[in-house]
Amino acid sequence: MAVSLLGYEVSDLCLGKPALRCLPVSATVADALAALKRSGDAFISVWSCDHTSKTTNSHVEDCRCIGKICMVDVVCFFCREDNLSSPSAALQSPVSLLLPKVPGVVRHLNPNSRFQEAIDLMLEGVQNIVIPIQSTSPRKKLVTKPSFNWTLHNGVEFCWLTQEDVIRFLLNSIGVFSPLPSLTIESLDIIETENIPSVYYHEPASIALAAISQSLTNQISVAVLDQDNKLVGEISPFTLACHDETVAAAISTLSVGDLMAYIDCGGPPEDLIRLVKARIEERNLGAFLDLIEEELSHSSSSSSSSSSSDEEYGSGRRSGSGRYSTRMVRRSEAIVCYPWSSVVAVMIQALAHRVSYVWVIEEDWSLAGIVTFSGILKVFRHHLQTQALD
Repeated sequence: MAVSLLGYEVSDLCLGKPALRCLPVSATVADALAALKRSGDAFISVWSCDHTSKTTNSHVEDCRCIGKICMVDVVCFFCREDNLSSPSAALQSPVSLLLPKVPGVVRHLNPNSRFQEAIDLMLEGVQNIVIPIQSTSPRKKLVTKPSFNWTLHNGVEFCWLTQEDVIRFLLNSIGVFSPLPSLTIESLDIIETENIPSVYYHEPASIALAAISQSLTNQISVAVLDQDNKLVGEISPFTLACHDETVAAAISTLSVGDLMAYIDCGGPPEDLIRLVKARIEERNLGAFLDLIEEELSHSSSSSSSSSSSDEEYGSGRRSGSGRYSTRMVRRSEAIVCYPWSSVVAVMIQALAHRVSYVWVIEEDWSLAGIVTFSGILKVFRHHLQTQALD
């Protein structure tokens, strides 16, 4: 019976999870940017403790993960006019300015906590659950000297669980939930239709900035619509995360349609790069133009290098030098299903593309809504609760 899953502990889901690379809250935006490029991870965790300082004498219980940041946070930060004008000053800003304003996105949990508790926290809005890694043998350190990329907190390493981890765990035991998996998403009433971030194809991409921030917070993407309100694509934080901070210039100068082409698989087309540089120059943003030239120089002179697979966004990443990587990178094409799609089909589809949502469309491609991991978790949590009461 499905109720037997409630006996699992969260540590059962942590097997093989990598240790979190960490930044202290005292770090700068430049430190965060360097750590993201160097690690290749989609997210870097931000902590209240600082083990890069020799004077630090914090205990494990004093070390708390207070948030997470990704390349899209940096990009949105650089999209501000004052930061485009003075990128060097922006880089010296405290990393705390990048942290989401939504509280409770990250929470700590003991490794022996029940699986049910993890689901309940996620239904309350928690996106990442931080758990100490239990090991009977010493783990190999990911860093060998103090840096803004450490994994150890006084000898203890942590990992985190995401909605994807929980959905994958449920899918591995999908047979015990019968007949729930075969029911349609429409019959389960999990198609969300309100507050969906969307923009039109021919609008300036800068209009989409607030929607991009909202979609990052909600772990979805921005729907791109044509004049008939039909879905033609998306602006995905997952795809934006495969670029460096200079994509802020593209968001500030291109149309939505051109931005989709700029961030799509294979890297920015040369004609759009020239267009972005020309428009940045027209706006007298010479300092940011210099930053673009510097990144392009690094990209052309450096060789390809492998990057770490990330936990939530997929495997397409830039290399440590900032060069764009096309290995399994997300495209701007929207991942779609239909109201009559089964919930298990949607789960498989989302996991296959390493996303936490799937767009719902009608046969004529008009947007009907979106299904998210949160909505799916509610259905499975209700099923588990019902069986527990029987």
